Amino acid sequence: MSKPARHVSATPATDFLRKHDVPFVEHPYEYVEHGGARESARQLGWNLHAVVKTLVMEDEKAQPLIVLMHGDCEVSTKNLARQSGRKRIQPCRPEVAQRHSGYQVGGTSPFGTRRRMPVYVEAGILALPRILINGGRRGFLVEIAPACLSALLDAQPVECALPD
Repeated sequence: MSKPARHVSATPATDFLRKHDVPFVEHPYEYVEHGGARESARQLGWNLHAVVKTLVMEDEKAQPLIVLMHGDCEVSTKNLARQSGRKRIQPCRPEVAQRHSGYQVGGTSPFGTRRRMPVYVEAGILALPRILINGGRRGFLVEIAPACLSALLDAQPVECALPD
């Protein structure tokens, strides 16, 4: 007797979403090394602006935080630092980001992280009707309503987007 196939969305992120009764739609795609949001948007036929990147960064005290950014934008760390009351913010090294989040880089979700971290979301994301965000593994995004970012993660809106 063979084992039943494991459901594609069994990750800490989707377990978190289910626990909080958040409806979501699974969007698996073929992961491409260094393809990022641009590649997932292309494969899934979504506007890159509605594909949200989850970035683990750290402040001047090496305290981690998460930034949620449009797929077609970069983060102004200077503006983010000013708006979050920090002196300096920079991206974490991949191994440090993985240690804080519990997720492999390229598969980082803001949901179900190993360590609770402050979350900042680019304000324009909250105005979108639906977004795609990482579901907790490479090659797997979930479609959700952006309002749950504020409700579940206490994500603080910021304006720190720079055109890509």
